[in-house]
Amino acid sequence: MPVTSIGVDICDIKRMRAIEEKFKKRFLQKIFTPGEIVYCEKKYDKHSSYAARFAAKEAFLKAIGTGLRNGLQWKEIEIDNDDLGKPYFRFHGQIEQLISKRDVHLSISHTHKDAIAFVIIEGDPI
Repeated sequence: MPVTSIGVDICDIKRMRAIEEKFKKRFLQKIFTPGEIVYCEKKYDKHSSYAARFAAKEAFLKAIGTGLRNGLQWKEIEIDNDDLGKPYFRFHGQIEQLISKRDVHLSISHTHKDAIAFVIIEGDPI
């Protein structure tokens, strides 16, 4: 399948920590699915995991080129990990319908300061 689009995003972990501390659960529950929250809360540095998942969602939205328009929601984009730890997307709702019949690839990484995500979409243009 041909590559139809790419997206990349970087998230400052310190900024993610400050937002989470200020808005508490309200922010987390708006952006992340219950499964993502459980995953991140188990981590030693949960803010790195939240930042990586936030960057992945932003990178995906850049790749599809629409942002959160037309009723799309943050929690329709979910990041999970396979048995070896490789991240991948689970899509729900309108985004699941929008992205059907396309392959979506995700790579995420972080340092102590920043998290980055890169998304490649293969298939027919959206």
